[in-house]
Amino acid sequence: MSNCTRICCVIACVLGVFNPVLAEDQLRRADLMSVYQRAVINDAKLSAARHAFGAQREAIPQAQAGLLPTLSAGGSLEAVRLERDQPSLTRTRNQKVFQANLNQPVFRLDRWFALEASQASTAQAELELSAKEQELMLSAAQAYFETLRAQDLLSASKAEEAALLRQQQQAQARLDNGASSITDLLDAQTAFDTATANRKLAERKVEDAFEGLSRLTKQRYSSIEAIAHQLPIETPQPNDSNVWVSRAVQQNLALLASNYAVASAEHTRSQRKAGFAPTLDAVVSYRKGDNDNFGYSNPTDFGRSGYYGDVAQRSVGLELNIPLYSGGSTRSQVREATERLAQSEDEREDQRREVVQNVRNLHRAVNSDTEQVIARRQTILSSQASVKANQVGRELGSRNTADVLNAQRQLYNAVRDYNNARYDYIINTLKLKQAAGTLSPADLSSLAMYLTKNYDADRDFLPVDARNQR
Repeated sequence: MSNCTRICCVIACVLGVFNPVLAEDQLRRADLMSVYQRAVINDAKLSAARHAFGAQREAIPQAQAGLLPTLSAGGSLEAVRLERDQPSLTRTRNQKVFQANLNQPVFRLDRWFALEASQASTAQAELELSAKEQELMLSAAQAYFETLRAQDLLSASKAEEAALLRQQQQAQARLDNGASSITDLLDAQTAFDTATANRKLAERKVEDAFEGLSRLTKQRYSSIEAIAHQLPIETPQPNDSNVWVSRAVQQNLALLASNYAVASAEHTRSQRKAGFAPTLDAVVSYRKGDNDNFGYSNPTDFGRSGYYGDVAQRSVGLELNIPLYSGGSTRSQVREATERLAQSEDEREDQRREVVQNVRNLHRAVNSDTEQVIARRQTILSSQASVKANQVGRELGSRNTADVLNAQRQLYNAVRDYNNARYDYIINTLKLKQAAGTLSPADLSSLAMYLTKNYDADRDFLPVDARNQR
């Protein structure tokens, strides 16, 4: 687990466990950092990744064990019954043996390469865990801002529904006064019905978005702090895609992990090739037991003398093993390892191309989002002016109800496009940093500075300058 994750876990524990009053308050309203901190503790995918890394880490001591001495001890106890026909003889006795063996590998190329392969695989797993932590960071932020997007969409739908209801009421009044036709009323009614259906769909999307937060954090929220319209909308710095690509090639966690995957495959192939090499072990043994087990006889039935006591035996030596033929198994394993190495190299190249493509696409997306936010914001002001002009024109007879309805729909489409562009900018900026390998909790903290507890979605879904013209 990375240091930033440990810090977040501690903070989250303090917030959620040792301060129950604050935890209850978070049931009502949450902020970006608390959502991220709870996700770090409760996300099932990240927990699974941590356990996977813990399991992979054990490959190193297991490989080291193959180069360290092994010591074994044991013994046996037997009851022996001897029967002879001519001359008749029956004899029973107990036999016992104790033995200990020490084996120290001296020359084991395959085990050295296995150790290096396990070290590379563990480094790969650690980077993959860090990538999972970074991915969770992005997932938490994306779920948070998608919830805000859904809330603003709902607020725009409510405002559109209310505006079109007024138009329907005005059309009904004008029809009653003989100032308009039934067609104007039907057009207004159709527009209002459509807005009502859109509002109901938007309500469902808000509930779905909160379910997404609950899945990440194992915590239910009724509301969350929203991002202020004063959030600076800036182009990526530096605004050069080549610089971002170079940074990603050096720091992207998934790409760095693929480098270790190649290294592990190379060591594994060397390990398989070492199957052709001889092995040399130093062996020390000690045995002690009944004389029969060491070739010494007991007294015979004719009374001749024999040896009655225990016997001890010690030996020190070297064991050399030269593989000659194993049915083609070693050659097959070498061919398999060679193919696995080629596979990992191709996967690394594909990963590199994907990273480069994502960085360039996201760099363009953030620049486009920056322009979109500015343009859509201006479109709202223009659409508001268009609605007012069409309403005045209808009163003067130069415009009809259909013109006013179209202007209203264009206004709220502009509002939706503006908020979509705003949240796209935030999410794509975080994705760009993740692709470059630089995403950190500090990026979330920077966004959290622009969160406001006083945000009223039904009022603040519009930027301030557009809000003042409502």
